[in-house]
Amino acid sequence: MNQADKKRYIAIDEILWKDWDPIGVNDNENLRDEYQSYTPHVFKLKKEGADLHKIARHLYQLETVGMGMSGNLMRCEVIAEKIIELK
Repeated sequence: MNQADKKRYIAIDEILWKDWDPIGVNDNENLRDEYQSYTPHVFKLKKEGADLHKIARHLYQLETVGMGMSGNLMRCEVIAEKIIELK
């Protein structure tokens, strides 16, 4: 992984932790790794040029299927936009 990819990977991890945080745990640094298992796939989607809707649907599926929550597609779209905008 080159330096630019490393920066994007770390930035995606931060977005998932600070902005996405569907279960509301980002106020406890001891749980910092809660979403890190999702970072590799989201990074892959970004690297492959996935559009906003594909990334948002993935995040939404993680919320609804993976976590069993009701999910918030509009919020996932906001998060996906932040990921798309990463340089």
